Amino acid sequence: MANLKQIKHLASRAGFGLGFDDFKEAESQSIKQAVKELFKASADYEPLNIVKGNVDYAMVVKGDQASRKMFQQQQRQQEKDLNLGWVNYMSTTKGQLREKMALFWNNHFSCRSKQGTYAQQAANIQRSNALGNFKTMTLEIAKSPAMLQFLNNQQNLKGHPNENFARELMELFTVGRGNYTEQDVKESARSFTGWGYDRTGEFKNRPFVHDTGQKTFLGKTGNFTGEDIINILFEKKDTAHFVSNKLYKYLVNEIPDPAHVNAMADVFYNANYEIKPLLEYVFTADWFYDDKNTGNLVKSPIELIVGLNRQFTINYQRPEVMLQFQKVLGQVLFYPPNVAGWPGGRNWIDSSSLMYRIKIPSTILNGGVIDFAGKADPEDEAFLATMRTQQSFVNTRVQAQPDWNKFLSAIPKDMNKTSIAQFMLEPKLSSALMNSVSQSKDTKALVIELVSSPEYQLS
Repeated sequence: MANLKQIKHLASRAGFGLGFDDFKEAESQSIKQAVKELFKASADYEPLNIVKGNVDYAMVVKGDQASRKMFQQQQRQQEKDLNLGWVNYMSTTKGQLREKMALFWNNHFSCRSKQGTYAQQAANIQRSNALGNFKTMTLEIAKSPAMLQFLNNQQNLKGHPNENFARELMELFTVGRGNYTEQDVKESARSFTGWGYDRTGEFKNRPFVHDTGQKTFLGKTGNFTGEDIINILFEKKDTAHFVSNKLYKYLVNEIPDPAHVNAMADVFYNANYEIKPLLEYVFTADWFYDDKNTGNLVKSPIELIVGLNRQFTINYQRPEVMLQFQKVLGQVLFYPPNVAGWPGGRNWIDSSSLMYRIKIPSTILNGGVIDFAGKADPEDEAFLATMRTQQSFVNTRVQAQPDWNKFLSAIPKDMNKTSIAQFMLEPKLSSALMNSVSQSKDTKALVIELVSSPEYQLS
């Protein structure tokens, strides 16, 4: 069972968990085989193609009030469709590793865009490069209309530089705070002048508003462009270390081990920022499977929802309720709190969200009623406007249908209650939970109790 425990841990960190239908295969696999299979299953890339057609903002501004109102409604519908579309894809795809990493990169390159096609394009850049090259992804994201719009580089012009993107590129995306000066920010901003996009959302390098003067950035001098700045940042090992540290907190432990992070940074830097060798190194490292790194990470709301969907093959009569789950749990996909993204870890848990975390799984599995009390903030209300108001969800049925026959039939016949609990939960079972497990009446009741436990919130 020791090997099964490791495979289960790998599946929870490199994907959204292991189902009972994977039990037999997992029992006989080695770690190296399992890692190889993870990459094989995620080798093919399929773009999200949920939101179609760009909207000409200039025409909307010129239009009458009715046209603008219709445009806003279309935007909200696009946001909703894109959110639920990606959640559904994560809930059904075999390529779990690609989507799990795409979630990481989506938060790393955190941005909001009210234009659904821009948000979808950015998500597809992250998804297509999720297991590819980090430098390639950074350059593509830097040129995406979603990021150019969000961090105001469209307004970054010769003689009037806007420093927003230049600053976040260093502080949040590459070398990290403390590895550059305010002068570096100014010189970088000058280098990115002229980067923008046209009415169709296509990247445009506008030479007539680009500052062609000499710049000095991180000790180097030249007539730098945006590409030059990115090249210089990736020459710095600080970039490999910053990203490795962040990835360690996402995949291993909220408290980084300096020696392990340094080793990861070496692998990443020497592989010219190829992501696959870095992940292979982490997933095959002995320390990745240490007890202190097992069952210790709080699942993000998206991981919790997707994990439930995958484990129980849930069919929602009203998929929009998943947006409300995200809202009360504190993570609405494509709607990060700011450019730094969600802080994650134990920040996912507070007294309010924990109550919903415990209640939502059992409500879904029992087709029950859940009370979404409280009022959304104004920005969230705009996002959730397609669902009228938050209050309309009070005391309404979730209307979800799990496939209990499929789930129960996949459990091995000789598996006792304790083994079922140990398989479904990542942390070690407490004596109180063990006692509760032994007293459960039947398997279905046991399973509902397990997903309603605090332990189920950990991966």
